[in-house]
Amino acid sequence: MTDRFNMRILPAVFATLLLTACAQNITDTFDRSIALSPSEPATDKDGLPQLAQPAFAQFQDIPIPGNAKMNMDRTLILGEKEAWIGRLVIDSNSAQAQLFDFFKHRTAQFGWQEITSVRSATSVLSYSKDNRIMTIQIQSNRFVGTQVDITMSPKGAPTPPPVTNASFPDDTLTKTDKTVINPASLRPVEIR
Repeated sequence: MTDRFNMRILPAVFATLLLTACAQNITDTFDRSIALSPSEPATDKDGLPQLAQPAFAQFQDIPIPGNAKMNMDRTLILGEKEAWIGRLVIDSNSAQAQLFDFFKHRTAQFGWQEITSVRSATSVLSYSKDNRIMTIQIQSNRFVGTQVDITMSPKGAPTPPPVTNASFPDDTLTKTDKTVINPASLRPVEIR
C-alpha cells in the first residue's frame, strides 16, 4: 500500500515543484524594469544607472515606459535609430490610464508635436516630428495589463487646396469667358 501511495504522490510533488519553478521564472521576467527611455537610464538599488533593455535600445526617439516588454509576434520595424518606421507593440503591467498620461506628458520631451489625443476604451494619441507621424493606441488586455501599439510612418506630401470654382468651355461663349458652376446646384451622385 505504501508503494502505491508513493507512486501517486511523487509525480504530484514533482509537478508542483516544476510549476513553482516556472512561475518564479515568469515573475522574474515580468518584475524586471527597464529604463524610462534609452536616453534616460533608470537607477538600480545602489543608485547606479542601469542600461536599457537591449530590445528597446534602438528606440531613442520615443519614450518607453518602465516594466514594458516588446511583443515580438506583433512588432514589425524597418530602419533604425531616428529613421525607423513600422509598428512597435509593447505589453505593460501598468494601467491604461497611467500609460495614456505617460505618453501624453513624455512624448513632447522627445521633440514630438501633438496632433490629437482621444482617451477612450482604445485611447489614441497622434504626433508629428520632422517627416514622420506617430500614432499610439493604448488598450487594456482582457485579463492583465495593457497593450500599446506605436505606429510610425512617413509624413505624406501636402495636398493641394480644393478647387472651389470649376470652369468649362461653352460653345456660345468666347474662349476668354468662363462659366462658374455653383456646387450647391449639383445633385448628389449615388455610389453603389
